[in-house]
Amino acid sequence: MGVDVGTGSARAGVFTRDGILLGRHENPIRMRRSDANFAEHDSEDIWAAVCLAVRTALTQAHADPADVVGIGFDATCSLVVRDAYGAPVTVSKDGEDRWDTIVWLDHRALEEADECTRTGHEVLHYAGGVMSPEMEVPKLMWLKRHLPQSWARAGHMFDLADFLSWKATGSLARSQSTLTCKWTYLGHRTPGWQQDFLNLVGLDDLLEKAALPDTASPVGADLGPLTNTAATQLGLTEKCRVGAGLIDAHAGALGVLGAFTSDVDTIDRHLALIAGTSSCVMALSAEDRPTTGVWGPYFGAVLPGVWLNEGGQSATGALLDHIIRWHGAGGEPTREIHLAICRRVMELRETEGLALANRLHVLPDFHGNRSPLGDPFALGVISGLTLDSDFDSLCRLYWRTCVSIALGVRHILETLNTRGYAIDTLHITGGHTKNPLLMELYADATGCTVVEPSAPDATLLGMAMVAANAAGLYPSLDQACLSMQQGGTSRPPNPAAQPQFDRDYRIFIEMLRQRQAIDALD
Repeated sequence: MGVDVGTGSARAGVFTRDGILLGRHENPIRMRRSDANFAEHDSEDIWAAVCLAVRTALTQAHADPADVVGIGFDATCSLVVRDAYGAPVTVSKDGEDRWDTIVWLDHRALEEADECTRTGHEVLHYAGGVMSPEMEVPKLMWLKRHLPQSWARAGHMFDLADFLSWKATGSLARSQSTLTCKWTYLGHRTPGWQQDFLNLVGLDDLLEKAALPDTASPVGADLGPLTNTAATQLGLTEKCRVGAGLIDAHAGALGVLGAFTSDVDTIDRHLALIAGTSSCVMALSAEDRPTTGVWGPYFGAVLPGVWLNEGGQSATGALLDHIIRWHGAGGEPTREIHLAICRRVMELRETEGLALANRLHVLPDFHGNRSPLGDPFALGVISGLTLDSDFDSLCRLYWRTCVSIALGVRHILETLNTRGYAIDTLHITGGHTKNPLLMELYADATGCTVVEPSAPDATLLGMAMVAANAAGLYPSLDQACLSMQQGGTSRPPNPAAQPQFDRDYRIFIEMLRQRQAIDALD
């Protein structure tokens, strides 16, 4: 059983030991936005959604609960706060305890992140050189400073994936994926915690307050069986083993890149793109490759013994939704509206070709630039607007926003390729696989071959691999990945599109330079 908790929903899937999906179910989860920089979850609501998803997936798969031998949980890198007895502790300014989780995309800790960056501490060398407000340390600093009563009450603090494992087992173990990527734990060092850094940023009591272990657990490690309570809530049995989980995008990377672990020396040609509300790009290598503005290198964050560099775009699917809401001809960004826009763009391109709206240019950094600039304060830019406000003008803006998202991926992978990677293949999973414009652009605008996994849900497959490993179905996580992978279909780039997108990319880079120059003016 694989469980994947994203920004807006919790999903569960039942798999065979060969990686075939038998049943899947998805439930929405609540998120409260009090302003643009604040976002909170209710972790009990998330657990309830997970339990319902697991029970319903079992029903759909016609599976006997006793046949499910392993389960693994991935989740967004959201921060859950509980007291010493395990009860929720508020992270909200209004003091309501049910809102006990700071969502990954919450940017309340911009100042604290900047303060971490200014320390110049060695941990930043393994975080892309810049601390992001989407990591846990700045959020923890904010909590201690702005909600001291909550900090005083806290007895447990978790990345969301580790919280779910704790709910399932009672184990306080934490995954190397979460601690290395979001908590400044150095997985390749002993000790992993750098106490001098925590002291510098005012978190000298963090390990005790959060009930953190001295050592992280390898991804896929067996954390023990389900408790009686959890087994009852999930509709499973106490014989089911729980594997140490991952951050959600990392689970997607495991699902699409795990098959290449047998040849770790060439895995650096492959990039995983996990694309939904936001986008994450995952590059694996046999050695550490520090890259400014790209998170990592993280040791053992996806696979034991392998280094990970993680880039990303903080708003991609969310940006396209925003463009639809923002435009006078838009409205609520339903799936039907997205597809209607895509169809109309295809029609417009029949007469105008790839040059459609080619004087309209977008910088997609409406929620900051996670990579490769590492600038959470970056702003979006649109150049080339007219007084047009009809549906076709929305379609043109949507198309050029899609182009900008693909060019942002090109900017990240070209940066990685200066650090020893040789990326020429993108493995894409997530909601963007349902957008025909983006899937075409990811090949044509980057010049890479795009592989769409045959697995219906590569992220859930990644967690099924973790679950199979924890249950002892395979001798190692590597072997689970090789045995359960499902392959995919490839699309090469269109050579005829290269001149158009090379021109667009030159303009994209020039706009980045001009934005920087404007920001530097007194």
